[in-house]
Amino acid sequence: MTKAHQKIQELSWEPQYHEPYMKYGTDYTFRKAAKKDPLKQVLRSYFPMQEEKDHRVYGASDGAIRGNMFRTVQERWMEWQKLFLSIIPLPEVSAARSMPMLFHVVPNPELHNGQAIQMIDEVRHSTIQQNLKRLYMTNYIDPAGFNDSLRAFQSDYAGTIGRQFAEGFITGDAITAACVYLTIVAETAFTNTLFVAMPAEAAANGDYLLPTVFHSVQSDESRHISNGYATLLMALSDEDNRQLLERDLRYAWWNNHCVVDGAIGVFIEYGTKDRRKDRESYAEMWRRWIYDDYYRSYLVPLEKYGLVIPHDLIEEAWNRIINKGYIHEFAQFAAAGWVANYWRIDGMTDQDFEWFEYKYPGWYDKYGAWWENYNRLATPNGHNAIVAEDVDYVYPIRCWTCLVPCLIRADIQTAEVDGQHRAYCSETCKWTDVTAFRPIYQGRETPNMGRLTGLREWETLYHGWNWADVVGDLGFVRDDGKTMISQPHLDLNPKKMWTLEHMRRMPAFQSPLVLFNEMDDAGRAAFVDDYRRQRPGGKPALSS
Repeated sequence: MTKAHQKIQELSWEPQYHEPYMKYGTDYTFRKAAKKDPLKQVLRSYFPMQEEKDHRVYGASDGAIRGNMFRTVQERWMEWQKLFLSIIPLPEVSAARSMPMLFHVVPNPELHNGQAIQMIDEVRHSTIQQNLKRLYMTNYIDPAGFNDSLRAFQSDYAGTIGRQFAEGFITGDAITAACVYLTIVAETAFTNTLFVAMPAEAAANGDYLLPTVFHSVQSDESRHISNGYATLLMALSDEDNRQLLERDLRYAWWNNHCVVDGAIGVFIEYGTKDRRKDRESYAEMWRRWIYDDYYRSYLVPLEKYGLVIPHDLIEEAWNRIINKGYIHEFAQFAAAGWVANYWRIDGMTDQDFEWFEYKYPGWYDKYGAWWENYNRLATPNGHNAIVAEDVDYVYPIRCWTCLVPCLIRADIQTAEVDGQHRAYCSETCKWTDVTAFRPIYQGRETPNMGRLTGLREWETLYHGWNWADVVGDLGFVRDDGKTMISQPHLDLNPKKMWTLEHMRRMPAFQSPLVLFNEMDDAGRAAFVDDYRRQRPGGKPALSS
């Protein structure tokens, strides 16, 4: 194997007939780096292994159809898969696209072989995930939402969060994006909950196809982790890179936490019907898979190389999950905005209430009344959708950096950047936009770093629109041209389903960020003060 791997390096050369154009550059340097690939994977062994894994995946797919899996799988679970399976292929494709970025900046022909194999991995992952979605669409009782999710996911209030997450793999500094953000943090840490914990929950809800596909995906991650670790050690060999590594670890960790923990936590906690008391909550899974296995076993040992680890951010991520209700706030926001999506969101029942109170003491006092209102307003009966009803919920303003709304109200931050007033869900997201993603960082020129620009915020695009026109423009309508794909319940009885006419009588949609920029300085200060005093569950601030 070693001889074959050495022979492959002979295929690498630097062309002398033209001056290479560095389309994706880096501010990192690799002058002293030891150039090794610790895994030494070659295609001779790779392709037979992947072929066997594909046989298992597609064999399980055939078995699921023959075994009538779709008659027993939980609808609540399957509906959330319309969102998940619409987003996840994009990170896979972006990861594949990010590998050539590393070819140009990492001077290691030995490691280029591993990166090329990772690129093939990522394409394979997106393929089997798309095929899984096609099977769900073909066999599930309600295919609407699966059928146009490639177009839909980048437009709705949740899919845009996933899009910015995936595009972080292919924008800005090549090492920041394709190494630190992707392989060192996303794949080494967060695929544990994404591809291991979530498949376990799928199986508990009668879905054994998703575990088959995603365990096949996860088995490739060891190679990707190896690529990232080898590049990290190369970067650590040059003292000038430590400043950038510490910057990028903080950014990469926090953005992964904001997006992955929020989304996967909602899928696992609110997309399940499995309410066994001995089942792990997402907080318990996180503590085991990420805090112990990643933070303590992977990140902390890097301190012996002199690297400053973002201990404070890891602890704050745990604090947000276990004490600040981050996942519960995320789920409530997703359900509140059901009118602007393409899947049906089941309300919580007494059994769900009991489980949440058991796992997260005090949950009912914070969120119980709102979910009871959600159930009360689930079917159209002369009232508006819950987002336009008075249920003691303040629609949140969105974070400019991670695009997750500022759900933990007391932590909101604001800044004026490039002539625009922006809101941030946390001090770290503000730092990312204001300090890290800039052409100069701590006095050092960083021309290759990215920028957070453009029409990032979903709500801005539809400010002042009628809700019926918003849904129509998004295309989230069923074949009859009037019934919405999304519903706040699982009942497919046409008499209980919401239509565009129900949306048309609602007040015009207002973007909090647009309104924030239209205020004067005193108005913005008052807005932020009131926002920070708002209570868990989006409850308004108490009158002083």
